[in-house]
Amino acid sequence: MKQAYSIPAAPIEHCYEIKNSKFIARVEYAEDRSSAMAVLEQAKHDYPDARHHCWAYLLGDPAQPVSAAFSGDGEPSGTAGKPILNVLNHRGVGDIIVVVIRYFGGVKLGAGGLVRAYSAATQRAIEMLSTRQLVPKVELSLRGQYAHESELRRLVDNLKGEIVDTDYSTDLRLVMSVPCAAEAEVQEYVASRKGMTLVKP
Repeated sequence: MKQAYSIPAAPIEHCYEIKNSKFIARVEYAEDRSSAMAVLEQAKHDYPDARHHCWAYLLGDPAQPVSAAFSGDGEPSGTAGKPILNVLNHRGVGDIIVVVIRYFGGVKLGAGGLVRAYSAATQRAIEMLSTRQLVPKVELSLRGQYAHESELRRLVDNLKGEIVDTDYSTDLRLVMSVPCAAEAEVQEYVASRKGMTLVKP
């Protein structure tokens, strides 16, 4: 069963500076790869003169991500994108992208220094990040009599779900979105009501 997990509640940006190099970490919510890439493109637009725009994202439940990726954007292999992702893998936040924008300060940091700098920039930004819970939901379609509508709406409210669609034809067809954890409760409820059935959406 899909579990609730933490996601970014609002974008955040934090600047970490070491040896005159600036590492600006931008953290945002991303529900899929295309939205993550949109965040990256916005960062490039906002900081067009930066030397590097390194990034990593983690999509889905952080305990079992559906997708993860990173890029060092020209930095030495393993010194930028990978350390950013490594921090994400240990923070328990899903559907997240971090873009670290680097302005070179004239002093080379070395491979180890870069790893530490990108990790620190990411870590500090995420420590400032506010999160909220994403509750996975499932859509269920029910067919019943018109007399069932009011009690079904009460059921959906009690389960903290929502009515997605209602069709009034020969009988009542109602599509609801409820937390995955409540699916069995809805099935039991429908099974106990005469003239009410679950159908495929």
